[in-house]
Amino acid sequence: MRRERHLCGRWRWLALAAAIVLADQGTKGWIAAQFPMGASQAVMPFFNLVHLLNDGAAFSLLAGAGGWQRYAFIALASAVSGVLAFRLLQGVANRWEGWGYGLLLGGALGNLIDRVAWGAVVDYLDLHAGGWHWPAFNLADTALCLSVLILLVGMAQGSDQAEIPPVETDNV
Repeated sequence: MRRERHLCGRWRWLALAAAIVLADQGTKGWIAAQFPMGASQAVMPFFNLVHLLNDGAAFSLLAGAGGWQRYAFIALASAVSGVLAFRLLQGVANRWEGWGYGLLLGGALGNLIDRVAWGAVVDYLDLHAGGWHWPAFNLADTALCLSVLILLVGMAQGSDQAEIPPVETDNV
């Protein structure tokens, strides 16, 4: 398994994570400035912008569980973020891993900032169609879900196939 050896390659995945955090926090700040808590604005027939706080996990799991979940999620996100940052600085085996870990780190940090600052995660994207309604989510959640998909695709592709060095030929 080949790993990135140069520092520049390692930092690009941390830059991806930082870009996710900045975009996530920026959109959450914009939502907070534009919409009072609990507000909803239709954008398309299947999509609303909302301003909600979610003290649970993804899809509001454990929401209203008494408050202990805030500290558990802060501890978990902090530990996962530390491990991912360390892993990215060590170098990744391929681009699948870099994209996956970078998105995972950015999403985890984006929601961690909310939990520390507000005690809950700010959600603002609301999808619905007919009688079906998806729980509200945010950019950090999207990055987390994409990271899992990318890591699964990378595993299915084979860990070394994403960055196979080019074959050198001699034309003698």
